[in-house]
Amino acid sequence: MFHKDNLKSYGISERFLQEATLYPDLVLGRICSQYKDLYKAVTPQGEVFAEVSGRFRYGASRLSDYPAVGDFVMLDRSMDEGGNAIIHQVLTRKSSFERKAVGMEQETQVVAANIDTVFLCMALNQDYNLRRLERYLSIAWDSRALPVVVLTKADLCPNLEEKMAEVSSVAIGVDVLVTSAMSGDGYGSIRSYVQPGKTVALIGSSGVGKSTLINRLAGEELLQTNDIRKDDKGRHTTTRRELLVLQDGGIVIDTPGMRELGLENADLARAFSDIDRLAEQCKFRDCSHRSEPGCAIQRAIQQGTITRERLDSYLKLKKEAGYEGLTSKQIETEKINRMFSGMGGMKNARKFIQEQSKKKR
Repeated sequence: MFHKDNLKSYGISERFLQEATLYPDLVLGRICSQYKDLYKAVTPQGEVFAEVSGRFRYGASRLSDYPAVGDFVMLDRSMDEGGNAIIHQVLTRKSSFERKAVGMEQETQVVAANIDTVFLCMALNQDYNLRRLERYLSIAWDSRALPVVVLTKADLCPNLEEKMAEVSSVAIGVDVLVTSAMSGDGYGSIRSYVQPGKTVALIGSSGVGKSTLINRLAGEELLQTNDIRKDDKGRHTTTRRELLVLQDGGIVIDTPGMRELGLENADLARAFSDIDRLAEQCKFRDCSHRSEPGCAIQRAIQQGTITRERLDSYLKLKKEAGYEGLTSKQIETEKINRMFSGMGGMKNARKFIQEQSKKKR
């Protein structure tokens, strides 16, 4: 049996404790780091190295079925005695930041699981890229966690106000925070998101200052950092995903740099809410927003309300996610069908949701 108070600092909640009671002979833990096929998990008695069971491996049909950093799992032991612990079950995720797995067609990789907030980090030097930020936001909104844009290295930006205005124009409904490696400005507002028992994942390219940010929040050098190179690009320091508990109780997940994120699923309705609203005003319901008469989006471009680059980014991401030609409602249906593809699509999705609702009563 486990003691829930021992895992409280690692973000355990009643939701996971209730699900864990389905496995009375196993021990609850949370994945803190991953080394290829080996994991490190924290348990009520401390940390253990762990691997998935043969049965688990046989039953996993997708890469995303495997444990990821931030997952709550059920293990056969809470100590290292007798070798590595064995992971038998991954508890239902409340959120997950996912990307298309590199070099693996139609496979999704979970970057971080059970997160409350996603810090989308972008440096205000050569790393600055609005189109990449739109991609990050599309995935972050789909993760079911709260996205927050964190602009780093403000001391290297000669036109900060202009860049802030550009970022705000694409990060609709999202807080935008600014930090500088040369001062403590901005860290107070960032710290407000790092609360006891809450998990924050930091996502961004190599060298944008994620490790520096974590060290500043922790008040100590938890992670190795390097100065930026002479070509204004950051040096890569983090080599694996790692979950850390800060002294004040906040939980952070540091991730290796990702300049490119392959899109598997995305919430374009929220990431591009301005375009989504305009699309409802188009003359034709199946408007492609390219050359049709009465296109509200093309009219907005002519009026300078949105940029053509933003529309091109929206259409590109829509095509990449397999949503081309679909309306917002049709996209949501398609996402549910994909999620339950092995269970009969939308029909069984409704049945599953109804069953889950009954369990919560």
